Amino acid sequence: MSLHNRLTDDLKLAMKSRDQLRVDVIRMIKAAVMNKEIELKKDLDDAEMSRVMTTLIKQRRESVEQFEKAQRTEMAEKERQEITIIEAYLPKALSPQELETIVASVVAETGTHSLKDMGTVMKAVMARLAGQAVDGKQISDLVKAKLQ
Repeated sequence: MSLHNRLTDDLKLAMKSRDQLRVDVIRMIKAAVMNKEIELKKDLDDAEMSRVMTTLIKQRRESVEQFEKAQRTEMAEKERQEITIIEAYLPKALSPQELETIVASVVAETGTHSLKDMGTVMKAVMARLAGQAVDGKQISDLVKAKLQ
């Protein structure tokens, strides 16, 4: 079942069960996907939809950070619940050890040893992880650590 169909089916179920938070989050996902489709003038496949949802999660994490600084715990908790719902639609994230292994193999394949080559390594790692739910900052930190 495609991600589009799964979102539509889950939206219907959430509406029937009167789960307002889930309804709101699924509608937000569908709106973000639709906006991206309009921007690119094509239908998105599941990998592209995953990237849109990864962006939504990143935005929510930044919001949680800001709400906690402002001591708005109820808003931060709502954002965390939204993150949990969105993550349910993403493929299982790789463990830190798996990410480290991938970064190490790309560094070995490219034969890079200095921070000047970080862009090359990042590009290769991100290409290898296409379609996966990964945090770019986490990858960047791993690459920096390997190249130092």
